[in-house]
Amino acid sequence: MCEKINMAKLNMVEALNQALMQEMKRDKRVLVMGEDVGKEGGVFRVTAGLQKKFGKDRAIDTPLAEAGIVGTALGLAVGGMRPVVECQFDGFIYPAFQELVSHVSRLRNRSRGRYTCPLVLRAPYSGGIRALEHHSESMEALYAHVPGLKVVIPSTPNEAKGLLIASIRDENPVIFLEPKKVYRANKEEVSQKLFEIELSKARVVVEGDDVTIICYGAMLYPVLSAVTKLQQNGTNVGGINNSVSCEVIDLRTISPMDTETIVKSVEKTGRCVIVHEGPRSFGVGAEICVTIMEKCLLSLKSPVERVTGFDTIMPLYQNELNYIPDDYRVLKAVKKVLG
Repeated sequence: MCEKINMAKLNMVEALNQALMQEMKRDKRVLVMGEDVGKEGGVFRVTAGLQKKFGKDRAIDTPLAEAGIVGTALGLAVGGMRPVVECQFDGFIYPAFQELVSHVSRLRNRSRGRYTCPLVLRAPYSGGIRALEHHSESMEALYAHVPGLKVVIPSTPNEAKGLLIASIRDENPVIFLEPKKVYRANKEEVSQKLFEIELSKARVVVEGDDVTIICYGAMLYPVLSAVTKLQQNGTNVGGINNSVSCEVIDLRTISPMDTETIVKSVEKTGRCVIVHEGPRSFGVGAEICVTIMEKCLLSLKSPVERVTGFDTIMPLYQNELNYIPDDYRVLKAVKKVLG
């Protein structure tokens, strides 16, 4: 009964806001900074109410200058604070790439461990809301390629809260990408207490024996939709037998990646489909494919399939949904690996 009292149904925006609110209350070193994060509460209202509760010195409205914001946060982190930076959209991070690659990611190595950089950079990312150019990027592979950066992408409200708290407490810089398509798409029970979800540890969402499906962020939802269709009694979807047993893995952390969970699952099922929204070439899926080849090639019963975005800029308006993987494309890939 007590456990039920400590739960509340929240969407992802509310869960993220609660995580920030509770961490700022617990640790006076935690502050948020970014464009419109204070008075306005952020574009998507993730930081709503923080300035009113903690003041302008801890919920800081900054100039429109991403390089300056991240550079300032770097200095604060080295000085003992724990800044949480918000970039309004993933596509706005690029002006700060110099700071991230040349300084934030390298500081610990450069100082031989004397200094750490406990900095979190949050950003709404990926498509699905028909936004403008630079507002719907899925370039997580860029950040995952930078040594020294951790890259975290939550999929549900509960995951978002636990992963953000863990990211704020981590001694290393974390790029925390929030799939805006599911910001308010659904609600789930979220603990009202402070809790962490371990970084670099994937989650087995559904257990199965026939095929492993690996995804993260908003792609969890078309994957689960495809799995549901495969399991519907009396339904033959695309020629696939409805008794297919799928194992679904939510990566949570893109870098460092939990290869142990991936390998264990693929060794069991012998088949794998990888789903991500970012461009196909040189993407996260390609890295997973190589990992599977190196560690469990002899367990494979068919080649690994990737369901991804395309090697183009995210299209605008009505064509956006043709770019983003859906349950039909996932089903088609599962059929192929089973064949």
